Amino acid sequence: MRFFVDGSGRSWQIVIGRESWGTHMALLVPVGRNDPVRTAPLRAVSADAAQAEIDALDEAGLQKLVDSSRIRES
Repeated sequence: MRFFVDGSGRSWQIVIGRESWGTHMALLVPVGRNDPVRTAPLRAVSADAAQAEIDALDEAGLQKLVDSSRIRES
């Protein structure tokens, strides 16, 4: 899990999730807001590698992740 404040001042909790077909995703959960959860695909093939991918991102990389994310479909 990782926390991030984006360029607009919105806070996010970023956790690893998995789609039904096995792809690992970053789940971007808004903190303190009622906005929808967003998702962004990751390259990793395991949960540990997905966490390492998130942990390796700097502020600019995290902002790109937020910018490229989509609202999670229910």
